[in-house]
Amino acid sequence: MYVMTIDQRGSSTDVDRVPDLLAELAALCPEVRFERSVGDEVQGVLEQPGHVVEIALHALRSGRWYVGIGVGPVDLPLPESPREGSGPAFVAARAAVERAKSASSHIPLAVVSGGRRRGNAAGRAEEPPGAPESANAEAVLRLIGRLVQDRTAAQWKVVDVLRGIRQDHAGAHGTQKIAAGQLGITEQSVSRALLRSGWTEEWAARPAAEMLLALAHGLTAGTDNAARQNPARQNPARQNPVRQNPARQAPTEGDR
Repeated sequence: MYVMTIDQRGSSTDVDRVPDLLAELAALCPEVRFERSVGDEVQGVLEQPGHVVEIALHALRSGRWYVGIGVGPVDLPLPESPREGSGPAFVAARAAVERAKSASSHIPLAVVSGGRRRGNAAGRAEEPPGAPESANAEAVLRLIGRLVQDRTAAQWKVVDVLRGIRQDHAGAHGTQKIAAGQLGITEQSVSRALLRSGWTEEWAARPAAEMLLALAHGLTAGTDNAARQNPARQNPARQNPVRQNPARQAPTEGDR
């Protein structure tokens, strides 16, 4: 599982932005439930690495959130509310969001493995399983996050319109021409905005981030008895299986 903890930046001098973020995440990935955990912070449990990437980049877009991603086992069965969840991935998510706050990078995101540390022959604790893969996923997400945060409002307008068209017309050719018509600008202007926004590079790199998150998850699975039943939680209610979002299709040459 993946646990995401997202905390508002500068909340002491800003308005409470949690309600807006929760509404945005519900529209972006309706299969995933996020809730306010404490203060100006939200938390959710996810099964699909693609949804982790989608939500992380959305949160980074505004520059108003710290994003912590914990990878690893959780206690089963999952409770109705993410706030009541427990397990190594929850601990890792807490460590991740705290590290995101203190990171020297201007991209406030961190990924932490929740795999159990093992001792070596000398009795020293080794890094937990999935730690290198989590670090690599973090690096890729920060690179993509830089593209996302550096986009201008005009570039985002083009990107958002094009994504909406792709969602409504999956697999259709000439989407840039349709976007130009909706925006009242030339097709060349759309192409130029996409080029400067790093749109193609973002979607080329997303699968790498997803693959690294999945690899880290696979290495942490079973390291802390992931499927152990918590006798205090016998509620059989589980989240519905996560469906892939058709809006997440990468741009192709045929769109131009």
